[in-house]
Amino acid sequence: MIGRLRGIVIEKQPPEVLLEVGGIGYEVAMPMSCFYELPELGQEAIIFTHFVVREDAQLLYGFNKKSERELFREVIKANGVGPKLGLAILSAMTASQFVRSVELEDVTTLVKIPGVGKKTAERLVVEMKDRLKGWGEGDLFTVALDTAASNAEIQYPANQARAEDEAVSALVALGYKPQVAAKVVAQVAKPDMTSEAMIRDALRSMV
Repeated sequence: MIGRLRGIVIEKQPPEVLLEVGGIGYEVAMPMSCFYELPELGQEAIIFTHFVVREDAQLLYGFNKKSERELFREVIKANGVGPKLGLAILSAMTASQFVRSVELEDVTTLVKIPGVGKKTAERLVVEMKDRLKGWGEGDLFTVALDTAASNAEIQYPANQARAEDEAVSALVALGYKPQVAAKVVAQVAKPDMTSEAMIRDALRSMV
C-alpha cells in the first residue's frame, strides 16, 4: 500500500498531479478542493494517498491532510460509491457542505453531483449519517481553497482559451457531461482567470 508521497510537482493537469519521487513519476488524482492547495511547479509537496488496485489499473488518489483522506475513505464505504465518484463528490462540495447535506438529508443537493442519482444520494444519507457525526465541527477545505485559488490567479497566468479548455477537461474527468462543463465554464470565465479558478467557480455554481 502506498500511503504517502513526498516529491517534486512536475505537472498539474486538473484533477491530476504528476509527482516525481526518487526519479519515479506518480500520477495522483486529487479532489479539486485539495488540488488548489498544491505548491507551484518545481516545488516539493507531501501527499497522503489512497491506493486502489483493479484488474485493469492501479490508481492513486491524493490528499493534503490525513483528515481529508479519512473523509474520502468514509465516503467510498457507502454502497455504490467508488473512488471516482468519491473524487467527484469531494470536488463538488466542501467537507462541511457534504456533511450538512447528509445530516439534513438533503438529497436534492447531492443529486446535482455527476454520478449521484436519487438512489445513491439516499444511500449516502442512510449509511453515512451516523458515521459523519463530528465531521461538521470545522470545514476541512473552504479557507485553504479560497486562499490557494487566489494565489493561483497571481502565480499561474494562462492563455484564456487554454485555461477554459483545461477547466472543461477537468470537469469532464470528474464526471460532468462535456456540454454541461463547457456551458458552465463559459458562464464563469473572466479575463486572465486561471483554469483552477474557473473550475472552482464552476463547481460552486453547480451545487
